[in-house]
Amino acid sequence: MDARPSTCGGTYMRDPITVMAPERLGAMHQNRISFVRTLIRKMAQQKWQVTKHDWQLSPQGFGHVIYKLTTLNHVYHLVIFCDEIADEDRNDRVIAEKWDVTFALVYGDVDVELLGRLRANVPLQEAGRNPNKVLVLARANKSVRVFEHLVSHLAKGQQPNAKELAEVGYILRTTAVYGNGKFGIADFNWLETTEDFNQSFSAQMCAVYILREFSLDWVHYIANQQGGDKAVSLDIDLQRYLGIGNATGLGMAPYLINHPCVVDKWLSSRESALTAVLNTAVTINKLEPLQHLLQKGLCHLDQIITINAHQDGLNTTAIGELHDLLGKLESLLLQSATWHELVDYSGQYSLETQEILLSCLMEIYPELVDSYETKMNCDENLNLPSGKRIEDLIAVLENRYRWAIDTDFKQPENNYWFWYRSQDKEEPRLGVRGEEPGEDRELPLDIGRQAYRLYHALLICKPNMQLAEFLVLHPQYRAISRRVWTLGNKEMGEIQMNVLHKTALPMHLLRCKLAVFGATKFDPRSERWVRVTFFQGAPLLNEIHDGEWLFPLLPSHSLNQAVAEGEAS
Repeated sequence: MDARPSTCGGTYMRDPITVMAPERLGAMHQNRISFVRTLIRKMAQQKWQVTKHDWQLSPQGFGHVIYKLTTLNHVYHLVIFCDEIADEDRNDRVIAEKWDVTFALVYGDVDVELLGRLRANVPLQEAGRNPNKVLVLARANKSVRVFEHLVSHLAKGQQPNAKELAEVGYILRTTAVYGNGKFGIADFNWLETTEDFNQSFSAQMCAVYILREFSLDWVHYIANQQGGDKAVSLDIDLQRYLGIGNATGLGMAPYLINHPCVVDKWLSSRESALTAVLNTAVTINKLEPLQHLLQKGLCHLDQIITINAHQDGLNTTAIGELHDLLGKLESLLLQSATWHELVDYSGQYSLETQEILLSCLMEIYPELVDSYETKMNCDENLNLPSGKRIEDLIAVLENRYRWAIDTDFKQPENNYWFWYRSQDKEEPRLGVRGEEPGEDRELPLDIGRQAYRLYHALLICKPNMQLAEFLVLHPQYRAISRRVWTLGNKEMGEIQMNVLHKTALPMHLLRCKLAVFGATKFDPRSERWVRVTFFQGAPLLNEIHDGEWLFPLLPSHSLNQAVAEGEAS
C-alpha cells in the first residue's frame, strides 16, 4: 500500500493517490465517525430525550404527529404530516409533488399559529415558504409492500415474514432531506453556533432518526386500529433491524465536486483517525472483537439483496475473501507489529473487502477514533496567496494533479460526457457530447479538464512570472487556479476522477458521500442512482446507547425462520 510521512502525529499515512481514487471511494462503508454514528453517540452521552408530544391521526393514519426533542441546551420538535395520496402520485424523483409523509425539524416550541403555518407549507416542500425556525425540511414515501405486510400481520396478532423485511429493510424511504438554508429555512451558519447541531448534517440525521421511530409507531397505531385486542407489537429485534430508506441520484455528485474543501475535510479526518489506528501495535486481545466484526461484515453482505449484478458480484467476491481473511486472522496478527501490516496484507483482496477491514479496525479503537468526529467542518474558501509565481502553481499541479495533467483531453473518451441541469425536471443529467442536446449548458464540473488546460497555459509562460500578472491576462483561469492551489495544499485534496470519461461511474461519488453520512445496504438501481438504508440496526429511542452497531444483521431467530420458509417453499 502506498504510504507517505504523516502530518497528523503518526508515522504512516496513506497517500491521497490511494485514498482519493474513485474506485476506492466507491467501496467505502460506514465507520465510527460517519454522521449517523456521531449523532447517536451524542444523543446517548448527553441523554437527549424524545417524547411523543402530539398524536392527531385518523384511524386510517392520516393527520399530524409531533415529537418533542429535549437536549441539554434547547427544545426542538419534529412535526410530521401524513397525507393520503394515490399510488400513481408516489414518486421518488425530485419532480414529485405529493408524498405520504412530509416533516420539519423546528427549533423551539410549536404553537397553534406555527402549526397552522407548517401545515400549509411543509407538505408543499420546495413550493412552500417556511420560517427560519425550521432547521430541516424533508419528505418520505412508504415502502407500500412492507407497510401493508407489517400492518396486516400485526393487526392479526402475527409477526411478519422476515424475508419481506429483509428484502427492503425500511418502512419509509426519504427522497429529499433539506437543510442549510434551502428554501428559507435556517442556514448552517446559525446551526454552527449551537451546541446541538454544530456538526455537518447532524440536524438532518436527527430528523431522519426520529422519523424512523415514527415509522414504527405509525404501523403499530394502524395495526391497533384494525386489530384491536388481537394486535401485537413487532418483535423488538425486527424493530431494531428496520431503518429509513433513501433513494439518491446524480444530484449528490455535483455537491462533492462543488464542495471540495468539505470532501477533503471528511476524508482527511477519516484518514487521520485511521492513521492513528494503523500505527498502533497489534495486540492479540483485539483478535476476538475484530473477528466478530469481520464476521458481521460477511453476514451483512450475504444478506443484502440487490438487483444490480455488478454489486452482487462484488459482494460475493468480498464474502469469499472475508472467509479467507478470517481463517488466517490469528496467524496474521501474530506476525504483524502494527495494524498497517495487516492492512498491507489485505491489499491482495478486493476494495470492498479492504474497506470493510478498515471500518472494523476503526471500530475496535474508539479511544483513538472518536475525537475526529468534531473535525469534519471546514472553511470552504478557495485562496491563492499573493506573491506566487508560475513555477509555484506548476509544482502543485505536478505534485497533486497528475491524475488530471497526465490525461489527454484531446481524446474523445476523456470528453465523452457532459453534465447539465434539466430545465424541466431540475435534476442533474449526463449527456453524450456531440450526440445529445444540452452541451451549451454544460455545468463546470470538469475539474480535471480545467486543471489540464491551466497546466498547459502555464507551461508556455516564464516560470518566474507573477501569477497575478498571468491571471490578469487570462482571467478564465482564476477560479481553477484558486482551487488547485487550495486543494493542492490540503491533506487529501481532490477526488481524482475525470467525470467526463466514458467509463466514469457517478456511483463512486454517491457511495462516498453516503458512507460518510453512515448509509448501509448499498443497492445500486443503475449506474446513476442507488437505494440505501440509514439507522438500520441502530438502537431504538428507548434503548439508545453509544455502542457498536456496525453492519446491521437480520435477527438470528428471524433468519432461521426465513431459511425454514425458503426451504419449505
